[in-house]
Amino acid sequence: MACPVEVPAPRLLGVACAVPPHAIDQNTVRDAARAIFGPRLRDFERLAPVFDNASISTRYASRPLDWYLSERGWPEKNAAYLETALDLLERAALDCLARAGRRPAEIDAVVTVSSTGIATPSLDALLMERLGLRPETIRLPVFGLGCAGGVLGLARAADLARARPGAVVLLLVVELCTLTVRQGDLSATNIVATALFGDGAAAVLLCCDAQDEDGPRVIAAGEHTWPNTRAVMGWRVEADGLGVVFSQDIPALIRQRLPGVLGAFLARHGATLAELDGVICHPGGTKVLNALEEVLAPVSDGFQHSWDVLRDYGNMSAVTVLFVLERRMADKGRGRHLMSAFGPGFTAAFLLLDL
Repeated sequence: MACPVEVPAPRLLGVACAVPPHAIDQNTVRDAARAIFGPRLRDFERLAPVFDNASISTRYASRPLDWYLSERGWPEKNAAYLETALDLLERAALDCLARAGRRPAEIDAVVTVSSTGIATPSLDALLMERLGLRPETIRLPVFGLGCAGGVLGLARAADLARARPGAVVLLLVVELCTLTVRQGDLSATNIVATALFGDGAAAVLLCCDAQDEDGPRVIAAGEHTWPNTRAVMGWRVEADGLGVVFSQDIPALIRQRLPGVLGAFLARHGATLAELDGVICHPGGTKVLNALEEVLAPVSDGFQHSWDVLRDYGNMSAVTVLFVLERRMADKGRGRHLMSAFGPGFTAAFLLLDL
């Protein structure tokens, strides 16, 4: 009997990020929110400190601020989503390929992750000619992963690369969260979303090739979906767009339920928390990051990148953790890192990376 051939771990060949051109500082967002919601929401001033406490300085939006001051229906919002998403993904993909020294014609498969708009044909199909991809390129569009989509999308792309040694796999992630803010929603959740959300895109190139010795390696991936937690995070489909759903209990859930699940994931792959060299965490918000710092202690190297990305871009859902990854790689972080995020389900997503 022939011995099975050991497949090398998929490697990251390049990472690139992109944001739309409309930078908006947090004070301007707060003032705009006051103008939109204040006259109709008696509790707005009680909620307003969330803008100051979010640790966000700037975020980037798909449209100029004035666009958000008028009511927009679902068709108009989704048209804006398609236009901006394609532009950002094209830019991120081409930048990523240039950094990796590869050409679009070399891409064998594309995994595209997004949960803030609808595209049929999917975004990857709409990008094929713009990017110059081969007609036989394998496409895997993924919807509904929410904030976990950056980590789980990278896991799916790594699985494709591992299943097809030598194939070049492109991961594309785009989230345009500002388009989901709804003027007619006077809930506290919508106000918090207005204080947090930004727009962005990222691209990651992977390959599983025994001759390729450069680039971070994807060692393992995992996820855990807790029973009876579907109401913790997600979208509601409304007449004027996607209505945000997230629970204020998320930090408590992380503190109470993550340690056991994370410990089991690490143990399955022969690792312990104390052996990690750093972390690459999705910065969902200040309370989530504070909870993660407690759970992951004493490991702390890399958290500053999460705080910095939150400050500079806000919460861009699935994309955000890839901005953190890009900074961690540029910072020459080394050793075994835990990449993590949380999404609808309620689901914890994990990756082990050797940088």
